[in-house]
Amino acid sequence: MSGIEDAFADGPAFIPYLAAGDPDYERSVEYVEALARGGADIIELGLPFSEPIAEGPTIQQAIVRSLDGGMTPTRFFEFVEELDVDVPLVCMTYYNLIYQFGRHETGAPGPRAFVERAAEAGLEGFVVPDLPAEEADDLRAACDEFGLDLIFIVAPTTRGDRLRRIMEQVSGYVYVQARLGVTGARDDVSSQTNESLARLTEWDVPKAVGFGIKTGEHAERVVRAGADGVIVGSALVDIVAGGYENDAPAAETARRLEEKARELKAGARRGRETAQSKPQTERT
Repeated sequence: MSGIEDAFADGPAFIPYLAAGDPDYERSVEYVEALARGGADIIELGLPFSEPIAEGPTIQQAIVRSLDGGMTPTRFFEFVEELDVDVPLVCMTYYNLIYQFGRHETGAPGPRAFVERAAEAGLEGFVVPDLPAEEADDLRAACDEFGLDLIFIVAPTTRGDRLRRIMEQVSGYVYVQARLGVTGARDDVSSQTNESLARLTEWDVPKAVGFGIKTGEHAERVVRAGADGVIVGSALVDIVAGGYENDAPAAETARRLEEKARELKAGARRGRETAQSKPQTERT
């Protein structure tokens, strides 16, 4: 069992996201470690890309801060190696960075060099929002060679042959997009979540729901609906942005991130407990 698979073994997984290097390298290390202290089971680290098509304004601004602070793929791997955390780390980035890394490092474009370096740094998987499953064979092969998971995003509109192709390629967990559109914290949980989870029941891979979750109550409702985990990004990036804009001490922002992580983790656990306590007729 991989570290990512193991993260789902004892209950719903809380999977936070932060852009690595936001707002700068040193503070970002402190903030990621705060999430681990707060109960993260897996942490998604964004490697910033100049055209983040899946991201809403909150994460786009985080990516700008990270890029302005000097984050690069090479620096990203150094960042991962410096982290003092005992949870699986997943890289979320865009395929052009992965593909071109090989050209810069070895003169041969392609994903293998990036995946090899990621494994060396201690990463355990990838989320690549702009890579269709139909074009993922090279990255899938490199991940298999070096023992990393390849996580795909399933949208509310993903069905039929495309859904089957994704589920044939995915490993670790499937990222279930709770709503159409781009990332961003919301005030409610999408009604599309239940339907999206229902379409995935035939596949034995953990289902983690993201896009719009920002409170412990949201996390509880998503897990109660059948999710094996919750992915939270914008609500946490908002805390980083607030600390940056208000020139707050890094320790204060880290404390707020840790508290928010505990709230979200507790909500996910409540969701599992509530679901398990319901009669079978209420769960089906």
